[in-house]
Amino acid sequence: MDKIDGLMFRRMILSGARNLKKNADYVDSLNVFPVPDGDTGTNMNLSMSSGAAEVEPLDDMHIGNVGKHFSKGLLMGARGNSGVILSQLFRGFSKAIETKDEISADEFIEALKQGVNTAYKAVMKPVEGTILTVAKDAGKKAEEFNESNASVIDVMTATLEEAKASLKRTPDLLPVLKEVGVVDSGGQGLVYVYEGFLSALTGEEIAEDAAETDSPVIDDHDHENDFNDFMSVDDIEFGYCTEFMVRFEDGKREFKEDEFRNEMSGFGDSLLVINDDEIVKVHVHTETPGEAFTYAATYGELIKMKVENMREQFRTVHGDTNHAAEKQAYDTAIITVSSGEGINELFKSIGVTHVINGGQTMNPATEDIVNVIKGEDVKQVIILPNNKNIIMAAEQAAEVLEIPAAVVASTSIPEGLASMLSFNPEASLEDNKKAMSESLEHVQTGQVTYSVRDTKIDGVDIKKDQHMGIAEGKIITASDSRVDTLNTLIKKMIDEDTEIITILIGEGGTEEEVEAVIEDIEGTHEDVEFEIHNGAQPVYSYLISVE
Repeated sequence: MDKIDGLMFRRMILSGARNLKKNADYVDSLNVFPVPDGDTGTNMNLSMSSGAAEVEPLDDMHIGNVGKHFSKGLLMGARGNSGVILSQLFRGFSKAIETKDEISADEFIEALKQGVNTAYKAVMKPVEGTILTVAKDAGKKAEEFNESNASVIDVMTATLEEAKASLKRTPDLLPVLKEVGVVDSGGQGLVYVYEGFLSALTGEEIAEDAAETDSPVIDDHDHENDFNDFMSVDDIEFGYCTEFMVRFEDGKREFKEDEFRNEMSGFGDSLLVINDDEIVKVHVHTETPGEAFTYAATYGELIKMKVENMREQFRTVHGDTNHAAEKQAYDTAIITVSSGEGINELFKSIGVTHVINGGQTMNPATEDIVNVIKGEDVKQVIILPNNKNIIMAAEQAAEVLEIPAAVVASTSIPEGLASMLSFNPEASLEDNKKAMSESLEHVQTGQVTYSVRDTKIDGVDIKKDQHMGIAEGKIITASDSRVDTLNTLIKKMIDEDTEIITILIGEGGTEEEVEAVIEDIEGTHEDVEFEIHNGAQPVYSYLISVE
């Protein structure tokens, strides 16, 4: 094969997306930290699927047009750092071919090179041993075929082989990978995409996973009718269409369908529960998606989670006239990503105008951030991602928005809350970004969660299901006791300058445990003040802010 036209590139994209989808759970499992938030595979899959959805209906021989649609779909669907980097790789690739009807092997090599360059430029501080390294090494191998009269298949074969070899080398570049015994998850995801590309070129396209299509855990809910019975948006009692699957785990609560169904019905209506021996799939309309997730997680690992705002869907589909009266004008809209009804209310109480439900395990896409103010009268925007894995998607959204936008690079909920205290509605966008960003330097963030596997990291031996204390992204303690873990974590975070400690109680946490810890700490730190809030966040029993 000497050329790739639009139809072949479309086949490559769809094959790459299918292969990544089939292996997304494995990519998730490569998460370095043993916390229940491994979502690289999920993010890359959703990002790639968004790109594939844009090209699937096309019947276009012009490869540049196909590339343009692919790039747009990836850009708007990009989730998490891995998904954004993937979108940038193919943004550069598609830019290199935008004027071409078809491309030769040499032009394919140049497009790979441009993709790598674009991705590296998009990352402020590129880290070697990641998806970037795998893409770079594979691209350099492809360059060896320049002007060699090699076929496109030869180039793609060599590119894939080097991507696999580079992936194996990632633990040598990132010590934490070697310590835990895994390769880079984003790099593994890219390898699966490249495998799909090659299979399409050789005519051995990857089929949908038979186990997935044959599973009794299917989606037989008619989503088109989710809100057809409502006369107006005010009739929607439970506003969030919430879907997820639970993969049952040993040691978790025993699944009894009637009991599970009864408990889930308490969260809302339109409940659908389908299960087999390994997985249960749930659809429910609720006002509290986080609480539904928290309950379901007592049975096992949450996968394939999705939350959609039906009120917004209703307005979009039906052109609800009531919405015109609800619209508000904002000189500065502040968008924050948050998880937990209590935390959502906290943000709103201190000036946030728009909350996107998301965070760990639920990274919003670029498009989700853009759409939250779609149709609103907004002059400028500040975005608080509150998670390091959402910052790049937020920055990408700021570029897409047609109004001035700034990203305050908050990496946690406590940082986002602290930054809001520095917001001045009378100040300029630039001054607010500066002041809010500077406030992040005065906050230490801690979390208490549980381990999903045995491991040793940062010198701490951790057993599956133990509680872990994490400070500033580093695991510093692990224990069978959640209250002991919280106590140890806070004591290690306190120093002589500490004035205020804020504790947000989430999944599994209790006021009694917090009160016991406070009583102990106040004995030696009587000048420290404590603020306690019910955050209702999933995944993390406690979020701690030390200022």
